[in-house]
Amino acid sequence: MADAIEQRLHDLGEFIREQRRNARLSLRSLSDRAGVSNPYLSQIERGLRKPSAEILQQIAKALRISAETLYVRAGILEPRGEQQDVEQEILRDETLNDRQKQALIEVYRSFQSENR
Repeated sequence: MADAIEQRLHDLGEFIREQRRNARLSLRSLSDRAGVSNPYLSQIERGLRKPSAEILQQIAKALRISAETLYVRAGILEPRGEQQDVEQEILRDETLNDRQKQALIEVYRSFQSENR
């Protein structure tokens, strides 16, 4: 049991580090943006600390990714179906009008059925 928790923390930390690097942010820069101390963020990335849901939300916001993604990786939430997530994100996008949202969802679904 303890090994599974340690592995999950390690995987979460690796994911956060990967997202930080993809965003081309230094550890210090991300810690400033997220309002988390530099040493604490370093410990999270190395899988040594289990962050709270609030800290994960702050990190997600600073990385501009879904907090839900981090919650699932941390074991706080159960994963949902990928299709539902994509469609919900499209529907939440305030830069698109309703017609554009529906068109995107239809294209997404057609690509999925084509690849089955």
